[in-house]
Amino acid sequence: MSNSLAMRSMAHVWHPCTQMKLHEAQPPIAIARASGPWLYDVDGKRYLDAVSSWWVNLFGHSHPHIKAALADQLDRLDHVMLAGFTHAPVVELSERLGALTGLGHAFYGSDGASATEIALKMSAHFWRNSGRAGKSRFIGLAGGYHGETVGALAVTDIAIFREAYAPLVRLAATVPSPDARGAQAGESAADVAGRCAAALEAWLAEHHEQTAALIVEPLVQCAAGMAMHDPEYLRLVRALCDRYQVHLVVDEIATGFGRTGTMFAHQQAGIRPDFICLSKGLTGGTLPLSAVLTTDAVYQAFYDDEVARGFLHSHSYTGNPLACRAALATLEIFEQQDVLTRNVALARTVSDALAPLSTHPRVRHARHLGMIWAWDVETTLPDFARRYHHHAMARGALLRPIGRTVYAMPPYVLDAEAVHCLAQGALAALEATLAEEPRSP
Repeated sequence: MSNSLAMRSMAHVWHPCTQMKLHEAQPPIAIARASGPWLYDVDGKRYLDAVSSWWVNLFGHSHPHIKAALADQLDRLDHVMLAGFTHAPVVELSERLGALTGLGHAFYGSDGASATEIALKMSAHFWRNSGRAGKSRFIGLAGGYHGETVGALAVTDIAIFREAYAPLVRLAATVPSPDARGAQAGESAADVAGRCAAALEAWLAEHHEQTAALIVEPLVQCAAGMAMHDPEYLRLVRALCDRYQVHLVVDEIATGFGRTGTMFAHQQAGIRPDFICLSKGLTGGTLPLSAVLTTDAVYQAFYDDEVARGFLHSHSYTGNPLACRAALATLEIFEQQDVLTRNVALARTVSDALAPLSTHPRVRHARHLGMIWAWDVETTLPDFARRYHHHAMARGALLRPIGRTVYAMPPYVLDAEAVHCLAQGALAALEATLAEEPRSP
């Protein structure tokens, strides 16, 4: 049955972020069910979901509290358009997100890329409504990733995602990343942050009149190989954006909801952005939903008798009641179970178990923040990521390196057995992959 379903998938499904021809050698794995941190294929083999199914799953699959909330909501209201109507889940979710972020107005989308586009459009439209239509350009960081739709690609600096679509993309400016791995001799992570903020300041001094917003992944640039930076960068950036009248957009799509140790990563710098983009963990990994939250000042710039001054962006499922109810249930779990405090102890256990990987002689820049771990591997294999993924899956661990960076971003519900599977599988997969390097003559 597994092979049959995989073959049918290859014949009819175009899988994301995949060169489909590679599946001739390694067909997709057919998953039948999931529970907690485990995925089960149609043949009964289980895999530890150590990357939270692309960073979305927080509390394990099929969580009873989220399932119960969805069942209750399905009996009440499955969907109604949000233009001209409202409903309890979207109102309550907006209130809770506002209380958590200090930003009082929430606009909803379906995924992270659409959240990026909403925030960028809002920023440029704000300046237009404010009589400064020339402020319509954006800034992103080197190695930044904010989604793969055409607007989001403008601020995404990863060539493989954007080069084929270059004629369609209005590129943003790119300033240096404060990635701590770029420290020069004698520099600390905070020094790197200061040096990169100085480069941003030089750029803004010359171009701020044309610049609407800077977009940043706070503390961790995930698709850049879990590039981590010091919170000082965010503090310096906030001050520069204030000085030069440029919006600060924080992309918390991957870093939000406890991934970095605090509810939102930017909170570790003690700042308030002008826009926050949320998705992924927002519904605990159950349904597609994204949100953009912004300030009263931005909201008021659109509040007018003239329709054209409104924010005329929508999609059919904006603020879907089921998705909003799943998000509310997710926030309730945080509140009821003191998740952030519990994660501190869990992270310590996981780090101890992963110590042999962190000290491996072929690992560079072992790093950890909150519930994210990453290791850069010194290897000559050009297809290291594909080989490592194959070996990890054979050992029951779903791990997908980014280039030569192995990382783990597991759900927050690992027990001793799951921690052991992660640590043993990650290390054994590394040894098996390195053993495939060509030997010197």
